[in-house]
Amino acid sequence: MELLLIRHALPERRATDDGTPADPPLSTLGRAQAEAMARWLADEKLDAIYASPMRRARETATPLELALGVEAVLEPGVVEMDHTADSYIPIDQLKREDYPRWQALIQGGELWGGVDMVAFRATVVEALERVVDAHRGARVAVVCHGGVVNAWAGHVLGVVDPFFLDVTYTGVSRFLAASSGERSVMSLNETAHLREIRR
Repeated sequence: MELLLIRHALPERRATDDGTPADPPLSTLGRAQAEAMARWLADEKLDAIYASPMRRARETATPLELALGVEAVLEPGVVEMDHTADSYIPIDQLKREDYPRWQALIQGGELWGGVDMVAFRATVVEALERVVDAHRGARVAVVCHGGVVNAWAGHVLGVVDPFFLDVTYTGVSRFLAASSGERSVMSLNETAHLREIRR
């Protein structure tokens, strides 16, 4: 079967005052990215769509659901590692505004500080293997997060680094899952659909 992992589109920057999860919606640009992705994939036969329950993933999946007439199934096993965080700053914004903090997050490992990365990867792999088992011979899209794409791609490729791949918002990565158990990469981070909205 063919498994498409799609990173969510650009969310808004958001923080809460009461400690509840930020869980931001998509930004205006993010909605345009999601719509461009849906138009690009509209001619592909997708047998199912799954999405992380986080708002930015659900909103990214919506245009694809409408384009294909397929309702997304929520899969809690593909939530991002920051799903309980009370603030969200898009990484590109953080890099522009506070480069030293961005360096600490990315290079110093603070991005996943306090997260059991082995357990996170195991949860992602288990969830995606369930999707694979449920859709033998099909083509399925999973709208998720950069950490999730890295976890699965790292699992398939045998890469230990939890963030070896810089996944673009709405970047599409394709994998093959054979019934014999082999998992392979077809492509990583396809972004051709974003040309139409780049300024």
